[in-house]
Amino acid sequence: MAARKKAPPPVSDINVTPMVDVMLVMLIIFMVITPMLQKGVSVEKVRTKNPISMKDADKEDAILVSVTRAGDTYLGTTRMAPDQMPTKIKDMLTNKPEKVVYISADRRATYERVVTVIDEIRNAGVEQLGLITEEIQGAAPAEAKKE
Repeated sequence: MAARKKAPPPVSDINVTPMVDVMLVMLIIFMVITPMLQKGVSVEKVRTKNPISMKDADKEDAILVSVTRAGDTYLGTTRMAPDQMPTKIKDMLTNKPEKVVYISADRRATYERVVTVIDEIRNAGVEQLGLITEEIQGAAPAEAKKE
């Protein structure tokens, strides 16, 4: 009789190649999508004790104007001079029922620059302005202080 061939011993090593492929694809996807998630220009916002929540500012079609510490102004992520903003903002507000623009100013931006931006936005026919601020960490609520 012929001798039977034995099966090779089981491989106990883990094949990580498919896992590495999946992780690299996920890394590429996150690298491409992450810059798109940022709305507007990042600034160090003014801190207040009782900020008003501006939930509509996070909407995709919200109009956000940013003023940086250096005094640069941005409409969304596009750098723009304040005197050019009214025409662009008018175009963006044409079909909107509520004419609201949100302003995010750096806490060290000059007051004069912020007021200039507000004046230019008002020239565009904006009915409401939302000033985006940040809550002071560790501040006690107003109701708790009264007791």
